[in-house]
Amino acid sequence: MEACFLTSSSLTNATKVAPKTQVITHHKGFSTRIRWRTIKSCHAESHSSAGGDHSPSIESDWRSFRARLVAGERASRVEAPSALVDLDTAVDQPKLVTIGDKWAHEIHEPEKGCLLIATEKLDGVHIFERAVILLLSTGPLGPFGIILNRPSLMSNKESSSTVLDVAGTFSDRPLYFGGPLEGEIFLVSPGGPGDDGVARSGVFEEVMEGLYYGTKESVGCAAEMVKRSVVGVGDFRFFDGSCGWEKGQLNDEIRAGYWAVAACSPSVIGLGSVGSVGLWNEILGLMGPRKVW
Repeated sequence: MEACFLTSSSLTNATKVAPKTQVITHHKGFSTRIRWRTIKSCHAESHSSAGGDHSPSIESDWRSFRARLVAGERASRVEAPSALVDLDTAVDQPKLVTIGDKWAHEIHEPEKGCLLIATEKLDGVHIFERAVILLLSTGPLGPFGIILNRPSLMSNKESSSTVLDVAGTFSDRPLYFGGPLEGEIFLVSPGGPGDDGVARSGVFEEVMEGLYYGTKESVGCAAEMVKRSVVGVGDFRFFDGSCGWEKGQLNDEIRAGYWAVAACSPSVIGLGSVGSVGLWNEILGLMGPRKVW
């Protein structure tokens, strides 16, 4: 249990968690791992007390820029050039390619905030069949993430674990299956101006613009932030378990054709998409014509 020391404007979490690893091997050699990160100091400010300059995240900018490049490449393939070129004809400048609010495209290497889309090779593997996994980290210990598209079957209070039920703050929130790892993870995506407060808290890891994750070690700070109206209870999604790979193992599985790797806009994996059984088909549709797996 974490110790929080509160002042009128901030909350400090002094807990230091030693890293530890547990490996579980299951079907076809897929392995999972439990990793706990050291919790930083938590500074939770209400909307009225938040102030000062805050550097904006550039995550969305470079992801969107890359998506426009991919869209432009696709468009150039559709518009086949003429075999006869008039050298006296002025060449038009490349058209500015715009993308919508929702987009997804294939990438070749896994990265933080990307999606792993299960291919048909995982059909019949109950846990991963048609799974959409959000990678939360690709750190030196190996990548890990959570399954996004499994429906909730219970609430936090109905779970055998009381780790996420801090003073009843989140007891009625749905609990989703995140993977075969033991442990609890939650996503937080402020629906309003709370994004600045979440970023300032120092205890949540940013996955992409406006989306963060935390573990059981930071759930106490999360509850305090709800109490201080920095974020709302509905800005959280809770997961029982997660997925992980040994270093290099995920790349081997991608090369073997078990996973397609995709980058996407934050709107594709907003909190409203968590638990959606149609997410797998939606993302494949956004990615365009499917290659043969």
